[in-house]
Amino acid sequence: MKNTATPSKVLIYAGLALIAVLQLLPFYFGLTTASKPKTDLSSPWIFPGEVHWTNFATAIQQGNILQAIGNSALVTVVSTVLVCVLGALTAYPLARRVTRGNRLIYACIISLIMIPPLSVLVPLYTLMKDLGGLNTHWGIIVLMVTGNLPLAVFLYTAFMRSLPVSIEEAATVDGAGPLQVLFRIVFPMLRPVTATVAILAGVGIWNEFALSTYFLRTDETRTIAPAVAGFFAAQGSDPGAAAAASVLSVVPVLVAYLFLQRSFIKGMVAGSLK
Repeated sequence: MKNTATPSKVLIYAGLALIAVLQLLPFYFGLTTASKPKTDLSSPWIFPGEVHWTNFATAIQQGNILQAIGNSALVTVVSTVLVCVLGALTAYPLARRVTRGNRLIYACIISLIMIPPLSVLVPLYTLMKDLGGLNTHWGIIVLMVTGNLPLAVFLYTAFMRSLPVSIEEAATVDGAGPLQVLFRIVFPMLRPVTATVAILAGVGIWNEFALSTYFLRTDETRTIAPAVAGFFAAQGSDPGAAAAASVLSVVPVLVAYLFLQRSFIKGMVAGSLK
């Protein structure tokens, strides 16, 4: 059958193209603003004939954007790995041993999803201050892991319950121990939901602003979101430098997505189907 263009397909593709353009407009405006000198007050729709690289140098030197990107990368990678590992380990007994106690624990974990992080800001701040976790990477990593674990446990538990128990029973009959069944049978089957958890947790941790603003107050430990916000406030009279900092903060995410887009799409589709 010939793939003919029907009016409905044309409308669908036109709508998708419009959505893509609307999504790219803020990035385009930021790029055009970052490429213009301070004295250029022309429309953000117009791209300058020559890129003004001084704005990017100002963002790097005065805003410590590169250091903030490195801090965010460290916090995001470590936190995402811990969320995936701890989430899978927690979900396995909850999915395979359906007892009254496990159901109660599962309900308590799921209820934590509904608690806004800022509603417990004061006790969290006091606790981290007593533990010496303020202005440290390990402190914000602990907060990011605990904040993203409930959703990870929910996704892992739902996915594991859909997996047949007969595979694990067959491995046990063949002589595999509990740890061998877990690490050699169960974990390899969790790749789709692990991709989903990694995407949701990783993007959320990279873009996290509220908690990082309160718990990371020094330039040496500050992550990208509060660093860009602070630099933007300080450069209110220089929108080009502020826009350059915003553009630089997006580049690592774009590069990661370009290299891992197939895994992202497969993980999101497989996780949603499960």
